[in-house]
Amino acid sequence: MTTRRERLREATVREIQEAARQHLRAHGPAGISLRAIARDMGMTAPALYRYYASLNDLLAAMIESYKAEIGEALEAARDTVPADDLGGRLAAAARAFRRWALDHRPEFTMVFGAPPPGYEPRREGEIPSAGGLGAVFFTLLTDLWRRERFPIPADEDIPAGLREQLEHFSTSCGLDRAGLPLGLIRVFAGCWVRLYGLVAMEAFGHVHFILDDAEPLFEAELAEVSAMLGIARPLPPRHSPSASAAQNAAS
Repeated sequence: MTTRRERLREATVREIQEAARQHLRAHGPAGISLRAIARDMGMTAPALYRYYASLNDLLAAMIESYKAEIGEALEAARDTVPADDLGGRLAAAARAFRRWALDHRPEFTMVFGAPPPGYEPRREGEIPSAGGLGAVFFTLLTDLWRRERFPIPADEDIPAGLREQLEHFSTSCGLDRAGLPLGLIRVFAGCWVRLYGLVAMEAFGHVHFILDDAEPLFEAELAEVSAMLGIARPLPPRHSPSASAAQNAAS
């Protein structure tokens, strides 16, 4: 059981995070400062340092919090689909990632864009997190491969420079100890880049020179990835018109 002091501290941390989020949405990552947050909360800056020793600590906590939100959103979407429908679960998770990105563009930018000013994202040699989609997507992909045994490249068919990097990633994450072949990591990397890359381009506004609504392209990419993995074409999303079209109409 938590003590009253611990509960008060947790509540204050949540309040600090929410104040920081409002600054992020209003001014972007560069507009986040401990002094401004302390002023909004009626605290002194030294008092705020009892919760976060530096701006870097606060930014790191915000990023980890948003990654956790992404993971929760994807897991919730995944679990709306029966457990034996792995293709449907994968499609639901991928669509949830896109929805979260478009509904939380400032937070998405903070997690996946350029590091905020003054933030040191990771130590040398540390493996960066791919965010919620990476973990959920990889688990579904692995389950699919174990069930369907879709084609994957042999180790010797992977270019040496790429193979070395995939081996390093696999070892660092403990995937080699799970007995997963390197070809599966290669397929994951390709599928991840296709889906995440398009979502990032849309969230950052980099597809509007060619598309007013990127959802049909996302669905086409999702269908092609599904075909690569030996699963049926995913059912269309359960809404109409598309999320992007609705956003455009509202703006």
